[in-house]
Amino acid sequence: MKKNLKRRQVGKTKCEVSVLGLGGAPLGNLFEVLPEEQALGTVSAAYDAGVGHFDMAPQYGHGVAEHRFGHILRHKERSSFTLSTKVGRLLKPVRDGDFKRGSWKGELQFKIVHDYTYDGVMRSVEDSYHRLGMNQIDIALIHDVDVAHHGDDYDAKFKEAIEGAVPALTKLRDAGVIKAIGIGVNEVGPSVQFAKNSQLDCYMLAGRYSLLEQDGLEELFPLAEKQGFSFLIAGPFKSGILATGATPGATHDYRAASDAVIEKVNRLSEICQRHNTPLAAAAIQFPLGQERVASIVTGAVKPEEIEQNVELMAFKIPDDLWAELRHEGLINEAAPIPKGPFA
Repeated sequence: MKKNLKRRQVGKTKCEVSVLGLGGAPLGNLFEVLPEEQALGTVSAAYDAGVGHFDMAPQYGHGVAEHRFGHILRHKERSSFTLSTKVGRLLKPVRDGDFKRGSWKGELQFKIVHDYTYDGVMRSVEDSYHRLGMNQIDIALIHDVDVAHHGDDYDAKFKEAIEGAVPALTKLRDAGVIKAIGIGVNEVGPSVQFAKNSQLDCYMLAGRYSLLEQDGLEELFPLAEKQGFSFLIAGPFKSGILATGATPGATHDYRAASDAVIEKVNRLSEICQRHNTPLAAAAIQFPLGQERVASIVTGAVKPEEIEQNVELMAFKIPDDLWAELRHEGLINEAAPIPKGPFA
């Protein structure tokens, strides 16, 4: 059943996104090859359920995600949704098949080349148009300029992005080609550095501000308030453990959860149960307590997961639950409490 998901403004732009978005990493065959019909059905189910924002990247399946999203979305009324994709990785054809796929499974024969230069970013946007089969991208995000991906080369890549990617995207935004620009990273540190050295509209922050941990409260969120940029929060379930609880095999940041994480999740679960609230509902709604958070972007690999996430957004969470979590020291005292439901 279609829900009327609330919408929020992206930075100071005229772009608005639904508070629930669909992330494309799993649909790019992350860890497993999804049947095409199932993957396309998941995108269709999201649109039909009222999800109005779709996020993807060239990296996801080395082109697979953009192909799949475009296959469905290019047949929809363009004003009825927004989409974001990423720049900084170009896809180059490989004939012998000898290249690293990492966690991505599938058959597309393209290797990834990192390129945050002005020309590389312009090329990346054009390439995404072709893979999507569409002529409009709403939000472009500079992808993974962080220490985890670049190690000792981080400073050089950051400089390349500031001198190349940011001016390229700024030109496209100012010309009205793209509505909003930003970065997509998994780390708070680089986000702060970008905020101090550029004027961006939004930051996709994956896995760092969640019910389990509230990174960025001291410096990043105050910068957002001062400068007026927004956040797209990805990974609200921390790769699974905040959706299922600390069940056997539950993962935290795509790895086996530590004893400390399991203990904290169990405490969160106990309080949620006491207030007749699904842990997953608290997890997916919590980041929206921050007014600068425009959307929660979750992954899904089947239509039923879409339906579940939309229902979680519509769940009415009692104020007493948030009060108890704060009293027990399970969420930061400085973290604002969401005023849901959001559908």
